[in-house]
Amino acid sequence: MIKKLLLLTLITSVGLLGGCVKKETTIKDDNLKANMIDDNYRTYYEIFVGGFSDSNKDGIGDIQGLINRLDYLNDGDPNSGKSLGVTGIWLMPIMPSNSYHKYDVRDYKNIDSNYGTLEEFQTFLEETEKRGINVIIDLVMNHTSKDHPWFKAFTQAVIEGDTSNKYYDYYSLYTEETKTMGKTYYPINNEYFYEGNFSSSMPELNFDNEDVKAEFIDIMQFWIDLGVDGFRLDAAKYVFLNERERNITFWNWFMDEAKKIKEDIYVVGEVWSANTELIPYYEPFSNFDFEMSGQEGWIASTAIGYETVNRYVEYLNNYRNSVQKVNDKAILTPFISNHDQNRSSGYLAGGKSYSAANLYLLSYGTPFIYYGEEIGMKGARGSENTDANRRLAMLWGDKDTVEDPIGTTYDPKLQTNGTVKSQISDSTSLYNHYKKLIMIRNAYPEVSRGTYEPLYFEGHQTFGGFKTTYKDSTIGIFHNTMDTAIEIDFSQYDLEFEKLLVYVGMEKASLNGNILTIGAYTSVLLQ
Repeated sequence: MIKKLLLLTLITSVGLLGGCVKKETTIKDDNLKANMIDDNYRTYYEIFVGGFSDSNKDGIGDIQGLINRLDYLNDGDPNSGKSLGVTGIWLMPIMPSNSYHKYDVRDYKNIDSNYGTLEEFQTFLEETEKRGINVIIDLVMNHTSKDHPWFKAFTQAVIEGDTSNKYYDYYSLYTEETKTMGKTYYPINNEYFYEGNFSSSMPELNFDNEDVKAEFIDIMQFWIDLGVDGFRLDAAKYVFLNERERNITFWNWFMDEAKKIKEDIYVVGEVWSANTELIPYYEPFSNFDFEMSGQEGWIASTAIGYETVNRYVEYLNNYRNSVQKVNDKAILTPFISNHDQNRSSGYLAGGKSYSAANLYLLSYGTPFIYYGEEIGMKGARGSENTDANRRLAMLWGDKDTVEDPIGTTYDPKLQTNGTVKSQISDSTSLYNHYKKLIMIRNAYPEVSRGTYEPLYFEGHQTFGGFKTTYKDSTIGIFHNTMDTAIEIDFSQYDLEFEKLLVYVGMEKASLNGNILTIGAYTSVLLQ
């Protein structure tokens, strides 16, 4: 099925990818006139910098490597058809750290030397701004590295019994008598312990301390002054472990302070919990919906056929309504997988990968694509239980020297879906499918910003969709997740559509009167 016609009008041109790929397929469609995006309804691309692109041939991805690859992500022309077209970038931690993953920060106001310099990062931000790309960075607040100067000063003050020291209560401090169930503790000496729920090397900060809170106001100011557009908040429910109301109060304070610095700041939180626990966290900011992601999430389950499209539509509608009741300005952030999950192409093959992409990219909100997802990269935890297998080197297929991070055990022979170089010139590739989807999002604001009305089709397991209205313009978005074409007579459902705007998938679609014929693993926009 991979070789079936992808519904794109193609123009072959000569182009460059990172200075190495010489042949490129330029995607054009006369029906698509993409817009420059100037709000927070963007399509984001998550990048593990160390695994993305290596500019100095030391095997580690770096900031200059990001700069070199920006034209791959977005060349600044939404209608060029030459770049992927993403309008936002989320960088996983870039601050100095002892680990490959860098979630143990040693210095909140610098760039890890393996990645480059602050000057290079400023250049990166200048180049993204030229292309209309917003950039958010990981902000790891609930813990630091054991080698952070704050923790060193804290432990010294505790050992010396110097309660007057500013850093004495920068971190959570306990005695044997004050320990509570559910937390993890490590000794400072025979009398005192610190909290380290993720690792002994990641001590938990004390956010009851006003000086600690002031530190992070200063840190936010630093990065926003450099040109960062916002933050992804790591482990947002762990600031006060198992204390949701205190956490929400804290994050409301955080957002109030953040908006004083940048009124239109974009913040998205990581609250890895069921929706009953997650939805209250929408009060201060937007959040990732983990019930949509992963092998058993709504996107994959619908694409595979474990759930019907009608049920998926119903879920999205109910979820959005629940979020809107908490915060009517919140934006949903759908995604299939991220750096903490097995890559989706490990369990979504062939047309199912195309359908899954359609389901969440043709959806309300701000979707997040994990780097390499657009070319079907694979990666899953091995027997060693390592997340490094989920953060493998980007498969450029050219002379990029970036290597898999330390600790990986993943067999490279399992990477069977090709490289950027092999897919970029293949009109039927997953890469070109993602490119078309993003162009559709940028061309039709109704997709990401509209008011949705679910449409249910009884008797159809693999077909369904929405009507969505934005600024007096209404369109229909419909999905066929089946491996064969189907026909839908809209007159049976008291629906009328006059025009097929665009279709995207593995086969063709057509609208003749009230009859929609939609091919396998294909979605349509109707008006």
